[in-house]
Amino acid sequence: TLTPILLITFPAATQYLMWEKMRLPIGATFCVMTLHFGQWMNRVFNFYYWAWFPTTFTAPGLMIPSAIFLDVVLMTTGSYMFTALFGGMGWSLLFYPANWTWLAPFHLALKHPSGPLMSVADLMGMGMC
Repeated sequence: TLTPILLITFPAATQYLMWEKMRLPIGATFCVMTLHFGQWMNRVFNFYYWAWFPTTFTAPGLMIPSAIFLDVVLMTTGSYMFTALFGGMGWSLLFYPANWTWLAPFHLALKHPSGPLMSVADLMGMGMC
């Protein structure tokens, strides 16, 4: 719940600036792509190279479909109010299904060395996703 709420502030501000100054409806997508790049660099350099933690255990939440939806709502309506109401609602509702694609392979059964049969997601701590 916290991730989509906190992550909409920067794309909304970037979307406003790019729409108001340049009439480009790609502000949210551009901002989310740069945020994803920064998150991956953080995970690669800090988690993997510095702490030797597996990179596959630290994937960031995928927000690209939500940002595309937000930009499409602004482009079709042209109104900030409708974008805030419908685009913001779609932003949050698309977050969970968008992450199914990269979480699905982790729900395979795994025989843990200590005995119990569990999924890789349970081992990672993401079993409830």
